[in-house]
Amino acid sequence: MAAAETSYYSHSAVPAPDRPALAGQVDADVCVIGGGIAGCSTALHLAERGYRVVLLESQRIGYGASGRSGGQAITGYACGQAKLERQVGFENARRMWDIALEGLQLIRERVERHAIDCDLHWGQLHVAIKERQRTDLLAERQELADRYGYQQLQFMERAEVESLLATKQYCAGLHDAGSGHLHPLNYTRGLARAAEAAGAHIFEQSAVTGLHIADPAIVRTERGNVRARFVALCCNAYGDPLIPALRTRIMPVGTYIVATESLGQARIEQLMQQNIGVTDSNFVLDYFRRSADHRLLFGGRVSYSGRDAFDTAKATQRRMLKVFPQLADARIEFAWGGYVDITMSRAPDFNRLASNVYYLQGFSGHGIALTGIAGQLVAESIAGQAERFDVFTKLRHRKFPGGPALRMPALVLAMAWYRLRDLL
Repeated sequence: MAAAETSYYSHSAVPAPDRPALAGQVDADVCVIGGGIAGCSTALHLAERGYRVVLLESQRIGYGASGRSGGQAITGYACGQAKLERQVGFENARRMWDIALEGLQLIRERVERHAIDCDLHWGQLHVAIKERQRTDLLAERQELADRYGYQQLQFMERAEVESLLATKQYCAGLHDAGSGHLHPLNYTRGLARAAEAAGAHIFEQSAVTGLHIADPAIVRTERGNVRARFVALCCNAYGDPLIPALRTRIMPVGTYIVATESLGQARIEQLMQQNIGVTDSNFVLDYFRRSADHRLLFGGRVSYSGRDAFDTAKATQRRMLKVFPQLADARIEFAWGGYVDITMSRAPDFNRLASNVYYLQGFSGHGIALTGIAGQLVAESIAGQAERFDVFTKLRHRKFPGGPALRMPALVLAMAWYRLRDLL
């Protein structure tokens, strides 16, 4: 799988400082583990409340999914509201929905307040390839309007979709004015700078080698320790070896993105009239959007085996050409991949390992918005206002079957069935 450094985001990112590795013992009120959006958001909210915060990142800020993803900030949850209602009832599902909407507003506020240069644009289109998907989009719009009062969704028939996108691939679409897209690495780096300005201390190249859960907790790295009253685990798909108890609750899923050469403003606007994010309705979905310098960023081929067994650039390019065959002459300049974490239910998994040890994981492809608000929920809970965080602890999460050795093969077989279903 292509490394983060080969991505378009790394190529186009704003400069970031080289932060030191942890050395010696440090005391803190809170130790945050993980330097993605969830970790940086947690650190920022806590530092703004006056807590002494230490953040440990095993690589560089934004190394994981937060700096490599498709960059689409999407309303709601990957599992859908109906599944949440079945588990926790309508009132709690409504609170979760409102929190997800707040997460999108939080992005807007942070970008403005902290002057984060991350190419933020609003508008997202969820498109249908088949008639049954068109029916699902209509039902989703009705459900969210009637039960949740969400009026930002505009249903589009084929002709309206084709007026926005130069493709015959889609028979309908659902335009969401409340969702958007951004440069995820620049956004993550901006949050880290804001957290440091608020007083947080960030250490890079500081992989956590051990966690002793006690009061205070001890977080160990190769060259130092952090003694903290609270710990927030924000590693997601990249924290697999750290806490074995959490391993079977999520699955790291490989996803891949390509970026074309710069197509020029006229050509990219011919392909996509508006600067929106686009996601299709397949279970194994494709997504794409424009970049600030007029490239097409196209991703979505996923690997549930953990192996990149095909030529990433060519395979993803073929999928891109199914949507936009007129790009056959466009050179692919960047191709990269990374892991996102999913749960069995596709609902987020937020909870505690102990009264003073929190974890955030299982964003299941909705991480751009949910990670940020999840960090705020952790900060609220540590400060003694746990009501909103505890709504999520009511969700029940099943382990992936087969244990560490067999969970990957079992999921590969299941995903083969879903890919077949997408074709029907």
